[in-house]
Amino acid sequence: MPLFLSQSQVAPPVLDPQPFEPIVADNIVVGGIELLNSFVPVFLVAFVTTLLLTPIVRRIAVTAGVIDHPDRVRKEHAYPIAYLGGLAIFFGVLGGFAASYTLVRGQAALLQPIPITIAIGMVAITLTGLLDDIWKLYPRLKIAGQLIAAAALAAEDLGTNVAQGLLFPLLGEPSHVLLQLTLPMSISFDLMSGHIYYWGGVAILAFLVLGACNAANLIDGLDGLLSGSVAIMAVGFLLISLLMGTVLGAADPDQTFVASRVALSLALLGAVLGFLPYNFNPAVIFLGDAGSLTLGYLCITIILMFGEQAQTSLVVAGLIIFAVPIMDTMLAIIRRRLAGVPFAAADANHIHHQLKRSLGSVRKAVLALYTITGFFTVMGVALAAMRLLTGVRVMVIYAITFVFFAFIVAVAIKTARRGAWTLATARGERTSSAGNAGSAGSASSAAALPASESPRSAEVPRAAEPGSVAGRS
Repeated sequence: MPLFLSQSQVAPPVLDPQPFEPIVADNIVVGGIELLNSFVPVFLVAFVTTLLLTPIVRRIAVTAGVIDHPDRVRKEHAYPIAYLGGLAIFFGVLGGFAASYTLVRGQAALLQPIPITIAIGMVAITLTGLLDDIWKLYPRLKIAGQLIAAAALAAEDLGTNVAQGLLFPLLGEPSHVLLQLTLPMSISFDLMSGHIYYWGGVAILAFLVLGACNAANLIDGLDGLLSGSVAIMAVGFLLISLLMGTVLGAADPDQTFVASRVALSLALLGAVLGFLPYNFNPAVIFLGDAGSLTLGYLCITIILMFGEQAQTSLVVAGLIIFAVPIMDTMLAIIRRRLAGVPFAAADANHIHHQLKRSLGSVRKAVLALYTITGFFTVMGVALAAMRLLTGVRVMVIYAITFVFFAFIVAVAIKTARRGAWTLATARGERTSSAGNAGSAGSASSAAALPASESPRSAEVPRAAEPGSVAGRS
């Protein structure tokens, strides 16, 4: 069966707010199974590269002293664990990038591979995380590195496409003139919808990249949690990418993300599966910020690529798949806001911490979150499939997802608040008991002393001599 199928009726680029109606077009419809088979080398290269490099990176981290020490509060691992696992992920994905250019054969090679700008952004985000793992960067410097990565994505108009899908019902075509301005010296300027789409897209892009990178960083708190969750998400991203290639097709093989989405999803999946054997409990290496920021960046990049044809519902489907990190970040903001502490202040009340305390082990907590991630992945893929195959927004999927999301958020907030109340009550009881014990002890001592030796009338003792025991600290 050929990779490209010619059909007289295929779905053209459709702006999401408009009805989904297939019309006659010259798009190339891509066979999903054939496309998947063509890009299997990308997955294998990413998997093998990460699998082989992780022990090497671990040894380098141990030699260089880049390790995470337990503190028995938030970091409860039994012994120091090496950082820098993100480097193995980085080189694995980079190997997948190279394979998409060199090892793909046949008609799939005619499609645009992963854009170089995405690789440039990944370099910026991994370098930012690596520097933070080694030298602990100031938050502003970390944000600057993430914005550089977002700027690289802006070159592909990823944010612009999403903004156009959101604002098209209000602003219309990009060439539509919204406002005509006449400036001094006969200078005129036309404010068009395209300008709003571009700058709105830049803002959306910066917000989503910052949010996804930091959300992934926050959820990376238990052995294998982030890497395993991203593997589940990557499967969902892959399925949506294959559906989009099959249903929407590619109007211009040189300018489409059809192959890029599939290749990037496979590279991400291969890299995290190659890393997971070393990272799952009991872990011998951690992702570090280099890994968590990179995984967040790659996830949001794929999600934004779903909006290539301004179909915002597909971007929403991708965000549903990424719901667990989003949910944990929202809870952290709410929790720290209620506690009156800065957002950057660490605590031990993330979803994974609460599950670990409730279920009694790291593995059970991680597997529970894998299950929750799997649920959201199924919901996201179902939403995308119904939208692509029927052209109908299935509101029941939105409703189920929202209810499940809100339920988990409410339970997590309740649990965190109960924990805070219990701790405050225990502290109050200890303080009260200590105060009562101190008062009783003082009273009994005073009663036992003669009147001349009562605390009020007793002579203040002299300071101990320099060589005496009482004088030592």
